[in-house]
Amino acid sequence: MKIKKLIYSLSILLFQISVSYAIDIKTDTIKPGELWPDDQGNHVQAHGGGIIKIKDTFYWYGEQRSKEIDTNFRYVSCYSSKDLMNWKFRGNALVLSKPDTVLGKWVLERPKVFFNSKTGKYVMYMHIDGSVRGTDRKTPGWGYAYARVGVAVSDKPTGPFKYIRSFRPLGLESRDIGQFVDDDGTPYLIFESRPSKGFYIAGLSDDYLDADREIAFIQAPLEGGAIVHYKGLYYVVGSALTGWRPNPNKYATATRLSGPWSEFQDIAPPATNTYGAQSTMLLKVVGQQETTVLFMGDQWRPQQQWDSRYLWMPLKIDDGKLWLPSPRPFTIDVKSGKASAVD
Repeated sequence: MKIKKLIYSLSILLFQISVSYAIDIKTDTIKPGELWPDDQGNHVQAHGGGIIKIKDTFYWYGEQRSKEIDTNFRYVSCYSSKDLMNWKFRGNALVLSKPDTVLGKWVLERPKVFFNSKTGKYVMYMHIDGSVRGTDRKTPGWGYAYARVGVAVSDKPTGPFKYIRSFRPLGLESRDIGQFVDDDGTPYLIFESRPSKGFYIAGLSDDYLDADREIAFIQAPLEGGAIVHYKGLYYVVGSALTGWRPNPNKYATATRLSGPWSEFQDIAPPATNTYGAQSTMLLKVVGQQETTVLFMGDQWRPQQQWDSRYLWMPLKIDDGKLWLPSPRPFTIDVKSGKASAVD
């Protein structure tokens, strides 16, 4: 009996040690397409997400798709990091029940958060969609008839966010959304409008609670819009309309955000389908020595959404050319701004 108790005690001790090791372990490498453990040892659940930086801390928001969540609600997760490699789970910043006017299955996708320095508020935008009352089930796109953005606000970056309302920006259908904050701090909402066969860049109101003016309409059937301003040029990246299936993402350039925009070109060899990823954001890391632009993409696994992966890679970008190298592990120093491949 004493031997059994001893074996049991040792097994418990070994389990505790292994759990502690899994939680405490740190990484100095980003590994595209692999599981990305957070501070609790769980795979990061921040799909279709966006990142903001407040002082020396990055906050990553995304779709919470873990297996354990209550499917009656939709969740936006929040993680924080000092180095973009090690992420601490800060909880679900938003928990939302189904809007009254939406029927059946519904979605909350691609959450993006802006910080309004004038009001001191954090403002979250999200794509909300589903079927609606009064629409014919046989109509194409019936399950995505809502086509709106939702807005929520919080006093803290980690939430909780309070849902305010939903609307159609500029009075137009809105599906995939993206965010862009220019170097002067001006915020913009990017949204795809299927009837217009393109996507819009819209300016936000002073309180950030409305998209009140059109900056540009880019007539290209693309979604997953992401923008960065780098060395005097604006670069926009988008994904073709193929649902969950990956496709060759493309980019265009302009000297002004309002355009005119160049013709779209591939960001990677077309046969790779962007290495199985779809664009969600271009993150500019400005350091003391260099500036690195990270491509943030999602490798979706629709049948096992909780296991969807992330493809982050430093872009080769300069003089009007943008290229996504073949994915490989890399490290990044946010202070110097330098990213380096890791063997």
